[in-house]
Formats: sequence, C-alpha cells, structure tokens
Amino acid sequence: MNEAALTLAISPYDHVEDLVTGRITPDGVRLTCLTLPVEEIFFRFLKHREWDVSELSFAKYASLISQGDTSLTAIPVFPSRIFRHSSIYIRRDGPVKTPADLAGKRIGLPEWAQTAAVYSRGFMAHQYGIDLTGIDWVQAGVNEPGRSEKVALSLPQGIKLTPAPTKSLSQMLVDGEVDAVLSAHAPDCFEHNHPNVTRLFEDYMSVEADYYRETGIFPIMHVIAIKRDIITERPWIAMSLLKAFEEAKRRSVARALEVTAPRFPIPWCFEHARRAQILFGEDYWPYGVDGNRTTLEAFLRYAFEQGVCHRHLAPEDLFASQVLSRVRV
Repeated sequence: MNEAALTLAISPYDHVEDLVTGRITPDGVRLTCLTLPVEEIFFRFLKHREWDVSELSFAKYASLISQGDTSLTAIPVFPSRIFRHSSIYIRRDGPVKTPADLAGKRIGLPEWAQTAAVYSRGFMAHQYGIDLTGIDWVQAGVNEPGRSEKVALSLPQGIKLTPAPTKSLSQMLVDGEVDAVLSAHAPDCFEHNHPNVTRLFEDYMSVEADYYRETGIFPIMHVIAIKRDIITERPWIAMSLLKAFEEAKRRSVARALEVTAPRFPIPWCFEHARRAQILFGEDYWPYGVDGNRTTLEAFLRYAFEQGVCHRHLAPEDLFASQVLSRVRV
C-alpha cells in the first residue's frame, strides 16, 4: 500500500497529542499536523480548504451537508465537547433571573450557526419550553464588532434575527442593550469580572450533570472533516484515521486516570476522571455513531428546527460510509 500524504489541522488537545506528535501513526498515512487556534482553523478550511483533514465546527459542517455540499465528509471523532448551560451570560440587575425569564427578551449571540448556540437554544426550547420566535435575537461579535455568519441560514418563520455590525455583545450586555448573551467564548466583561455580569446558571456543573441524566445528551462541538475526494480515491483512509484518533484518546484517558504520578496540573485530576466514568460510563468521551446517537439526533433536530440545517439529517448522513458499521473502536 502506498502511503497517503495528508495534512491535518487541529487544536492542541491532550487526547490528540500522541497522533500529532507521531507517537501514533495511522496505517498507510503519512500525516503532517498543524496546530493552530481553532477560529483560524475553521475560517481557513471553510473559506479555502487549505488542508486535507480538519477540525471543524459541527454546526457549520452539518449545515453544509444539509445544503448539498459534497466536497466534505467526516469521521465520528469529536475533539471538543462541552455542555452549554454555562454559556448564557446575564446582568445581575437585569430582567433575567431564571431560564423562564429568557422568554420574550433581547438576546445576543455571535453567530446563529455557532454550535454552542444551537445547543443552548435547543435546551431553552425543549427543556424549558421557551418559544424562540418570541425572542429578539441580535447577532454581533463577542468582543469586537464585525462578525458575520459563515454559512447560509434557512431561518424558520417568526424568528427575528438582527445583525449589529458596529457593536460587540460584551459592551451591549454591560450597557443593557441585550438582556442575555449566548456565547461559546465568554465575553470580556465576564472574564474581566465586571461586577454586574454573571452566568445565568452559576452552579452550572450540577445543572449540566442533571441535564445529562435526564436527556443523555453530551454536546458535541467539533468534528473531524475530510475532503471527500480523498476518501473517494482511498476509502480505507477513513477507518485508518478513526482508529488512530481513538488510540490517541485511549492513551489520554489513561493519563488522566493515573493516580501515582498525575499527568495534568489539576488537583485530584484522576478523581475527576473517575467521577466522569461514573456519570458517563467507562468510555466517557466516546467516538463513533452508535455511542453518540442520542446527542447526534438531538443536535440535528435542533439544527433543523432553528434553520441552521436546511433539511433534517440523520447521523448517517454526516459520516463516511466506511466507518458507519463500526459501533465502537
């Protein structure tokens, strides 16, 4: 088998470190890895397709697939996952005190098609019964003006989304021009400890753990996308990469569970990992389709309901056919 020379762009996660450093090599692949800021990775790959394999926004990838873009496929590797109850920011003196108070308010977000916002709007609608059409949505950069959508939207009837190209969400929240902000990245006003800005869910870890117990949803933020012509020409590459990513993750989890000599500068790191296993199962960061079906189906339902996806996708629509039969690597 002739080796395939591929370039991968990905953020510096511990669970991909052994792949990025070459300690793990995908069968039949000579991999060159670029470690870049995630925003740069997304922009350059979405805009110019500058490399072969890329970490990518899950929402933007799903949106492209729903619009008939055939230039990409993906493998069910999810380098970034995070619950998003922690991603709602409010004013302490504002009208929002509880989730129910979000109804009918003016809420800012950086992009309608940001993956984090899809999940946040999803639990607002499905767990708290909030009508998304009753909200005055404002789209703007988190800390700097000028951010815009990266994919075409198909907004449902009744959704009111107004761009604010000359303002930032951080300043609008401080000034009371929005009642809340949904953002994957915390606004500067929160990070700089503005006395009047806080999270809606201050005890967010407990809320998010209860949400998982109720729904089985562990939100997926990013996916690994591949130029489709690569898989068309050499179909085996999809499984080779999936197996390599899985082995890198397995080694990372073993490091997290190390008791004798902790590998991360986090007190009780091994205990946090053990508790994650109690809540999520032994494989608490699963790859593959079947082990993530509940989350994938919920996300795709939310994305279609919210107009991020232009048609209702099934999980199988997202991934290379070569990996779909593999339940767990």
